[in-house]
Amino acid sequence: MTALMTAEWIKIRSLRSTIWMLVLTVALSVGLAYLFGSSFRAGFDGMTAQARASFDPLFATFYSLTLGQLALVVLAAFVVTGEYSTGTISTSLVAVPRRGRFFGGKVLAGGLLAVAVALVTVPATFAAAQAGLGPHGTTFTSAGAPEAALGACLYLTLIYLFATGVAMVLRGPIPTLALLLPLLFLGSQGLGNVPRVKAVAQYLPDQAGMVVMHLAGPAGDPRFGRPYGPWLGLGIMALWTGAALLAGYVALRHRDA
Repeated sequence: MTALMTAEWIKIRSLRSTIWMLVLTVALSVGLAYLFGSSFRAGFDGMTAQARASFDPLFATFYSLTLGQLALVVLAAFVVTGEYSTGTISTSLVAVPRRGRFFGGKVLAGGLLAVAVALVTVPATFAAAQAGLGPHGTTFTSAGAPEAALGACLYLTLIYLFATGVAMVLRGPIPTLALLLPLLFLGSQGLGNVPRVKAVAQYLPDQAGMVVMHLAGPAGDPRFGRPYGPWLGLGIMALWTGAALLAGYVALRHRDA
């Protein structure tokens, strides 16, 4: 497994898109966090008293991750489908004929990369957002902040692994991104808050995972709330991720390269 992990890391590192997608993930998340924070700060005095009382600085802190995640999804698609695009998948499967082991190495290598990216992106995003919010910001030790930051790291890791499973099923970057980018972008922009589709959309992986980052309303909110808590939401997202990875393994196991 060590040799397999090394091989997978070489594949990831040799992709020209890897460094750009990693930089874009961090840059989008951090840069937009500061802009969103500054926007909330500028408009704070113009809010109603009720809006100021219910203002949650963690919403402004982690909302940028809903856009930064898109670059991470693109990276997962390229990492998984690159061998299919170049035709080197046949060589890889000859070198590692046990397909479960091959897929496990790819998932583990990519998952560790996603964890590393999350551990850099989330603290930097938090700091940038608080700089933008100024006196209306929060601290890392305030109530809910550590849990939200941990949840954000888990969210980014799970979304990468979810994209990995989907990419292994579809085996091409274009169909993978054609499915995931509209789904995640529309979901992030409030698909789960549209009354007619909320009953279903609120259980989509990104919608469920957002609750822990304070990107959904309180449980009693009829429009923006969710009928589950933050950790149950992450659990729902983890189930989606597990299902996607299982489907990816089955596709790899039963289809020719």
